[in-house]
Amino acid sequence: MRPRWPDPWSLGAVAIAALVLLPVLSVIWLAFRPEDNIWPHLLSTTLPRYLGNTLLLMSTVGAITALVGAGAGWLVVMYRFPGHGWLQWALLLPLAVPAYVGAYALVDFLEYAGPVQTGLRQLMGWQDARDYVFPQIRSRGAAVLVLSAALYPYVYLLARAAFREQSGAGFEVARALGVGPWGRFWRVGLPLARPAIAAGCAVVMMETVNDFGVVDYFAVQTLTTGIFTVWLQAGNLGGAAQLATLVLGVIVLLVTLEKLSRRRSRFFGSARQPRPVEPVRLTGWQGAAACAACLVPFGLGFVLPVAVLSGHALDAAEWAAPGLIRALTHTLATGGAAALATVVLGLFMVYGARLSGKRLPVLLLPVTAIGYAAPGAVLGVGILFPLAGLDNAVADGWVALGGADPGLILTGSAAALVIAYTVRFFAIAQGAADAALGRVAPSLPMAARSLGQTAGGTLRRVHLPLIRASIGSALLLVFVDCVKELPATLLLRPFGYDTLATRVHAKASLENIAEAAPAALMITLVGLVAVGFLARANR
Repeated sequence: MRPRWPDPWSLGAVAIAALVLLPVLSVIWLAFRPEDNIWPHLLSTTLPRYLGNTLLLMSTVGAITALVGAGAGWLVVMYRFPGHGWLQWALLLPLAVPAYVGAYALVDFLEYAGPVQTGLRQLMGWQDARDYVFPQIRSRGAAVLVLSAALYPYVYLLARAAFREQSGAGFEVARALGVGPWGRFWRVGLPLARPAIAAGCAVVMMETVNDFGVVDYFAVQTLTTGIFTVWLQAGNLGGAAQLATLVLGVIVLLVTLEKLSRRRSRFFGSARQPRPVEPVRLTGWQGAAACAACLVPFGLGFVLPVAVLSGHALDAAEWAAPGLIRALTHTLATGGAAALATVVLGLFMVYGARLSGKRLPVLLLPVTAIGYAAPGAVLGVGILFPLAGLDNAVADGWVALGGADPGLILTGSAAALVIAYTVRFFAIAQGAADAALGRVAPSLPMAARSLGQTAGGTLRRVHLPLIRASIGSALLLVFVDCVKELPATLLLRPFGYDTLATRVHAKASLENIAEAAPAALMITLVGLVAVGFLARANR
């Protein structure tokens, strides 16, 4: 009997899964085999502060975004009030503004020389800061405010969709039984929307752990800033890997708790077409209050940062700076290459797992989503070590064959960034491809195969034309996330290789908001395009 070799689709799916999991495994390997074990030193000095700040930020930002996101989602679905038509889409716009950009704008707006304190001094006749008390701007509380304003749309988007899908009959029965608006929200709407809200909060808390720009600017020491400190300042890769492993542990614990919290809950929709919710019209002070409740997060998360940066950008000579053009070129090149690679690999893996029908590729599909949960700083640690080893091996082999030393091919170029982005955002492309392919009727590819089409021909001629909208959306979303990614870019970029994100961080860290404004506005503009597609998809 001839041996049965694995088909290339299965082999490709396994190889892609190995690529995505390699950084995580590398971090764990480095953590358990450090050259200099500084774990006891960290445990007795800075680790409690790192861990405490991280957990506090996660919990407070998660709670605030749950309150704001779910509350705004409930208001725009269940009520009609002045400004409802545009506010339901405007509430998504903070997704276009990276959190670190919001941090720079908030400090510029509220600092001593900013418009708020300057106006107060002129209005009240105060001479200097000794005449009045103003809250500390660069603080942990300000970091919570900025992160909450930037991340609440993740909860809002999912909560709004969950409330829209609920049947209006249940609310009508509750109203007939004398249950008031608060009771209908707490006892009817919220329990049914809880899985969506919990999923949004989980994403928010993972993004909070991943953040570096905000906490670094506000001098809040977290596990992510600790990785940068231990690796780049102390020069201890093993210690950074140990901190990165702790971050992974926190993420895994978070995801596990989220799943355990609803393991015995079951949520089913009606078999019939549900009756849509009939919104209640609010007028007078109630309508004004609902409008104001939606305007506040939108103003903090989008209007304030864009207005502050636009004011600086009007006078900035930075628009013509050669460094800005280079950063834009680098951003488009790395983000575009990573987005294309991520979507192609995600589509290949999902299609290969479905085509082969074998157990291993199917089991590996959900595992590959771990890259999105892993913060950029963790991936930076996990990617640099194996790539550096591969670079050195290739260089040594080439020199042994008589060639000139090629240098660092991967870690000395933007290839490391492309790989990091691909691993980090692979879950987005994989999820989009899986959902899109699941909507294709099985009879169509079966008919193509019966007419002599190969697996690749069926994918190219049948599947791709049907799923191109979903694939295009995934391509855009991955590109936008690559443009905004800061921690992995800071760790893996070659010397002198700036992107828009690193340029904004570098300029703002030197308190030069005017020169940071053009690059920040470019990032926001790219994000607005993605938000527009999201709004269109969720109509």
